[in-house]
Parts: sequence; C-alpha cells; structure tokens
Amino acid sequence: MSTVEATHRFFDEAARALDLAPALERLLLTPLREVQVQVAFERDDGTVATFLGYRVQHDNARGPMKGGLRYHPEVSPDEVRSLASLMTWKTAVVGLPYGGAKGGVCCDPKELSQNELQRLTRVFVDQIHDIIGPDRDIPAPDVNTNAQVMAWIMDQYSKYHGHSPAVVTGKPVELYGSAGREAATGRGLTIVCREALAAKGGAIAGSRFAIQGFGNVGSWAARLLHEAGGRVIAVSDRKGGILNPEGLDVAALYEHKEEAGTVTGFSGADAITNEELLTLECDVLVPAALGDVFSPELAREVRAGMIVEGANGPTGPEADTVFRERGIEVVPDIFANAGGVTVSYFEWVQNIQQFNWSEERVNGELEQTMVTAWRALRQLAADQGVALRTAAFMLAIGRVAKATALRGI
Repeated sequence: MSTVEATHRFFDEAARALDLAPALERLLLTPLREVQVQVAFERDDGTVATFLGYRVQHDNARGPMKGGLRYHPEVSPDEVRSLASLMTWKTAVVGLPYGGAKGGVCCDPKELSQNELQRLTRVFVDQIHDIIGPDRDIPAPDVNTNAQVMAWIMDQYSKYHGHSPAVVTGKPVELYGSAGREAATGRGLTIVCREALAAKGGAIAGSRFAIQGFGNVGSWAARLLHEAGGRVIAVSDRKGGILNPEGLDVAALYEHKEEAGTVTGFSGADAITNEELLTLECDVLVPAALGDVFSPELAREVRAGMIVEGANGPTGPEADTVFRERGIEVVPDIFANAGGVTVSYFEWVQNIQQFNWSEERVNGELEQTMVTAWRALRQLAADQGVALRTAAFMLAIGRVAKATALRGI
C-alpha cells in the first residue's frame, strides 16, 4: 500500500466518524498545488547533474503552509503528496495556524560534495521561490537536510525578495534560528511519553524504552528519557541495533555514535537487528526511523505495552488494525512527533517579531502546546470511543473543515 493510500485510509475512517459531507471530504483531500521542477547544476568535475524537485502544498485554510524538504533517492510525487497532507493534520491537531506542505529533491546527497549540495539547493530555490514565502509556504529541514541547507535557502530566497529570515525554519541559531529547535521533536516526544504513561498510571522513571532510529529524533528522545529516569534498553540505526536489558549508558552511547557513525559496536550491549528491536518486551516502543516499518505479521510479534510514533508513517492501516485488536495503544505520528513543527512555529514567530526567545521560554511553550493537545486528543478518543489515531485525525479534520467553511469557497 502506498503512503498516499495509507493516509487516505486513516482520513476516511475519521471522516466517517465525523459524518463529513462527500464534497467537503474531497476538497480536504485534494492538494492546493503540486509543482515538479528541473534541478540542474554543474558538478565539481564540470559535468551537469539533473534531478527532479517537488513541492506539494496541501491546504492553506488555517494559515500559510508548512513542511520539510528532504534530499533522498526515493523522493517521489506520491510520497511528498502523502506527507504534505499529514502536515496539514499535524499542524491542526496541535493548534498551530498553518496548513501542510512537503517537498524535496530526488537525489542521493551522499554522492554530492558540500559545494554541490549548495548549488543544488540554490537552483531548487530559483525554481520554487515564487511559490514559497513567510506568508505562503515555509519549508524546514527533513531527511538529509539540516540547518546549513536552510541557511542557503534563506540567503537565495532573500536575493529575490529582500531580507526574509522567516521563509524557512530550522536555521542555525547564529542566523535567525531558534534556541531549542534541534531537540524539539525529541523533547516533544518525551512529553508525549510522559503524558501517555501517566494516563495509564505509569511514569517515565523506571519504564523500559526501545527506540528504533538514533538520528536527531531518536537520539534526543533517548537522552531526555534517560535524564528523566527512563531505562533505554535498546536503540538502533540503519546498520543494526544494540540491547542491554539493564539500560544503556545513553550519554556514552551518543559519544560512541559521534565517533563511529553508528550505534553498533557499543561496548556493554549485545548486537540485535532492527526487526528484533521492534519485537522486544518493553513498556514503550518508539519507531523513530523511516516509515512503514510494521508489516501485519511483525505487528503480531510486537511485545511493547505502548507505541509512540517518532517517525512519519511507521504504521500502515493493516498493522494499525493488528495493534488495535491486540490492545496495544499507539500514539500517532501526527501528534507524537509534532514537537519539531511546534518549535518551527516559534522560530517563525520570532523572525516576524524580530525578537528572540530564551530556550527556557521555547521549552515552556512547547510543553504547554503538547500537553493541551494531548488532553484534547485523549478526551475526544474517550468521548467517541475511538483509537487515538482516529481521534487525532478527527480533531485535525474538524478544525480544518471548520476553517474552510468559515472562509468560504
């Protein structure tokens, strides 16, 4: 099942629960704009490289559109379309005044030099600068893009439109970025774990966590959960995983990853596969790598008490059905990993205000936003007798539908 089909399945379930009119349902599913562009530039050796770039703008009923840019060889219109719609629901479920967008370039950045990445980025901005902007569409980092890429985008866009730091978020702190942005998704995920465990009478302290993925989201979640007294028993990356049932020394593991480029080979832990990590007995399983990691068969082998989705789309509809049948609560991606876009919003606000917030204020505002959204989400799930994923889509769709109706067509 494609990512678009999976998103539509989740959307359809929530739309039926809301008794959404067919015409409005079709309107909310249809992207506002889809753009495909040629990204051609001269490589260091003098040859010309040509790639395809995409930007899908899904909905702007609640405000300017927001979403990441990824550089990956599997970037496709189908993937970008699905992720753009997920951004619409993600921003709505946590109450941000945004719509959803997503984009990227179909390339392998590992085969490009730093200078070539800069040229690729600037050419891509040349191709899309007229459809993005602080009041239209605000890109952000995603897979294989980072603060440096956002700085290049800001600079290239500003050559056309004047000084415009608010055109992108996730910039370096030294260049109009926000304190707390790097840790934001992992910190938001930690807040969600705390609230979800508390709702079941538990706490982070003493609970066992298994985290698939040790990039920005997974590593920050591991560190913050460890600091809060959680026992991180397993982590993994694309090369494999490690397990210590007594709990990993996360600080030492992070240093090992920085030196070795992988979590594998870390002393004091046993080697495991990514699939073995997903089936470990633990209190909370955090898939924080790429999407679609649970097949229905694998979902039947999961032994976690709860799943908190750090990645986008790790659970397809069939696997989600298995989890519901087995009574494993899943806190969905469109809420659980929304800490990143929330602090991106704070960065955008600071850029517009031309006034910097302290990291303490950023973290405090993130805490309030995530807790408020969690309470609304859990209350709706309880009132309607539905799973958290359905409740999240219902909450988001309801907000976007109301904004659409109020604005008129």
